[in-house]
Amino acid sequence: MSKLLAAIIAFGLFPAAGFAATYPDRPVKVVVPWAAGGDTDNIFRPFAPALQKHLGQTVVIANVGGASGTKGAKEAKDAPPDGYTLYVPHEYIHSTYYTGVADVQYSDFEPICMIASTPSVLTASPKTPWKDAKDLIADAKARPGQISVGATLASTSHFFPALIEKAAGIKFKYVSYEGLAPRMNAILGGHTDLTDSNLTQKGKVEAGQLKFLAIATEKRHPEMPSVPTLKELGINVVYDVNRGLMAPKGTPAAVLARLESSCALAAKEPAFAEAMKLQGTAVRYLDRKGYAAWLKQTDDENRAISKDLGLLKR
Repeated sequence: MSKLLAAIIAFGLFPAAGFAATYPDRPVKVVVPWAAGGDTDNIFRPFAPALQKHLGQTVVIANVGGASGTKGAKEAKDAPPDGYTLYVPHEYIHSTYYTGVADVQYSDFEPICMIASTPSVLTASPKTPWKDAKDLIADAKARPGQISVGATLASTSHFFPALIEKAAGIKFKYVSYEGLAPRMNAILGGHTDLTDSNLTQKGKVEAGQLKFLAIATEKRHPEMPSVPTLKELGINVVYDVNRGLMAPKGTPAAVLARLESSCALAAKEPAFAEAMKLQGTAVRYLDRKGYAAWLKQTDDENRAISKDLGLLKR
């Protein structure tokens, strides 16, 4: 071995190895790009202590909402790639990019793991006259563009009803809200007719504050077996929201490996599984390799959906 090669190894690889060996030696921040009280926040609040347990360091949730999730994405993207700032995406990272809302895309980050999958439910205000989704579709055909949908534009809550529009041959009127919490306040107050929600709203449905019209799963969900699937009603839409962890591009491989192994153990914690059941969410763990492949496939799908809906800007 030459002296030059020995020097490169000594001064190049050893510091990186030493850094990885001491990681993490201070708190790790997880950027949630939505307000507190929304689905993403409610999923990662119980995940944080599980991750903290296996990472051996404090994990802090930082809510950075705004611009359809783009503000938080930009903050995470611009953070030092040292493993101390992580980021929580879902499908919006693809849809906002292709619709021109954001200039941040999934490939600006390093995948760590996927942890959860939440099926979407078409949800109505109790003030609406429809008994079921068939009534809604008939009304929407009779009154095109008059039924209001609360949505975060270019995000999953926009794409989900837009896919229903496309499949059913109808048109809605969209009203923009930043995330689930304000959308739910709007529909609970009767300010909008429809929104995308999920099984976390089951209690409000049982209390008569909301109506579940149809769920976007392949088969009826055991938590709400009385709610038909969209497919049963002849609307071929299956849709869920999948959440994971990412790190800024350039984060050292050894740090990513430590995060991945901690994530795998955290996702197996019984307390996390129980919390997800209350969230109407399935624990869905994918490792770095599996998550990377899923992200690429989902990116391609969202580009195709954006084009199909006439929303493609890139």
